[in-house]
Amino acid sequence: MIVDSVARPAPEAAPPPRHSAVEDLVSLVTGAFLASLGLFLIDTAGAVTGGTAGVGLLLGHALPVPFAAVYVAVNSPFLLLAGLRKGWGFAVRSVVATVLVTAFLLLHPHAMSVSALEPVYGALVGNLSAGVGMLILFRHRASLGGFNVVALLAQERLGWRAGYVQLALDACVLALSALVLPAGTVLVSVAGALVVNLVLAMNHRPGRYLGA
Repeated sequence: MIVDSVARPAPEAAPPPRHSAVEDLVSLVTGAFLASLGLFLIDTAGAVTGGTAGVGLLLGHALPVPFAAVYVAVNSPFLLLAGLRKGWGFAVRSVVATVLVTAFLLLHPHAMSVSALEPVYGALVGNLSAGVGMLILFRHRASLGGFNVVALLAQERLGWRAGYVQLALDACVLALSALVLPAGTVLVSVAGALVVNLVLAMNHRPGRYLGA
């Protein structure tokens, strides 16, 4: 029996299946809705979170500026960075997601009346909802702009987990919140930020998710 000693090249792996346009659209709406609902709960609870959303909420505590307006303004440079570094398709989807989040944030106060929300519950559940929403957007080649873009670039180019990068950036925002918010509110906000970033760190790892 003759054994072929010539090593045969391993068969190339099939490319990952791509999401359809309908799947992308539905996921953009779903992710944006969950993220906006989370931000609404966080804001109602009087807490803050990280990222540009956290900057918007923080300025909302300190200045008479509508959160939606601040959120769009602070996000714009990061969306430009997304287009330059990750492609304009990603940037356009991220702009759509950001617009949807802003629209939902304007809708929530008219669709539901929340007279009182326990701060710990609001911060934890709100950040959980926001984290799941961002995870859906990430997996459909979109983001909410802001620190999401920086975190995704660090993961793709340096191999750093997006959740951990975002956690470090969020810590800077939360440190600033200590200047204008009570210590108890800051602690609750820190716990919430840990929730959202753990959701991303444990569920969005390089090479694990093969959808495109």
